[in-house]
Amino acid sequence: MVNAKEIKNRIKSVHDTRKITNAMYMIASIKMRRAKSELDRTRPYFDALQNEIKRIFRTVENIENKYFYPADGSEAPDGTYGILVITADKGLAGSYNKNVIKEAQRLISVHPDCKLFIVGEYGRRFFSRQQTAIEGSFQYTAENPTMKKAREISSILLDLFNKGEIDKIFVVYSDLENSLTTEVKTTRLLPFHRKQSVSFTVKNEEEVSSPFEFFPSLEDVIDSAVKNWLSGFIFSALVDSFCSEQSARMTAMNSANKNAEKILESLTLQYNQVRQAAITQEITEVTSGVKAQKRKRKKEVS
Repeated sequence: MVNAKEIKNRIKSVHDTRKITNAMYMIASIKMRRAKSELDRTRPYFDALQNEIKRIFRTVENIENKYFYPADGSEAPDGTYGILVITADKGLAGSYNKNVIKEAQRLISVHPDCKLFIVGEYGRRFFSRQQTAIEGSFQYTAENPTMKKAREISSILLDLFNKGEIDKIFVVYSDLENSLTTEVKTTRLLPFHRKQSVSFTVKNEEEVSSPFEFFPSLEDVIDSAVKNWLSGFIFSALVDSFCSEQSARMTAMNSANKNAEKILESLTLQYNQVRQAAITQEITEVTSGVKAQKRKRKKEVS
């Protein structure tokens, strides 16, 4: 049977753990608010850029470009996939990493001919243990997503796409729908489909009332727009995933705090019972000793 000292030490240990989980909850909350603020400041530009790409579709008929599906609406060649998977650098975030990796494995099982690009140390360690080939030069952290990182990542992917080493670019990431709900998404970035192009939150598109003039050429304009849009979407996915990670960590730490409260209640009750039992035993021993002394004195008198 455990004694009061052991229970007291366990209570202290749970208290210390709760301090850590509570601190992690607060840190994750601050990081998520900061990341969402940065995304909100940059998103309008890329929303507008997405609008312009869609307006090009509506303005110029039968555009033939390497970044678009064929003008006749047929499927693009189904060759090598470039799959960008965004995970966290560490765990303690509930099922966040597991859900992303599960979706990436599903996509790989459907189309094994792919090149895997991983953001986040957790994902790299997992796929390395699975002996899945990962692009060795692609070493990016998921912590503190920036536009600079997004441009570097998009530059690598776009270069491989232009060289013909990958035929389609996908990104697997977590989307923060609200403060409590996240959803793992797989989005095709390139090539564009004329009827199903991806977007951020495009609203209130303007009608095209006059033809566009493209300078220096339509091809150059599209190349520049796609390059900037790709960077913007990857940045959005990085920040969305980072926010989802922090939200999942907040949920996990909140659950840990609640569990710690329950454990403390149980341990406190157990401690009080053990202490009360010890006190009762001491009183019983003292009372028994007093009675024994009285009986002894009576025998000596008689």
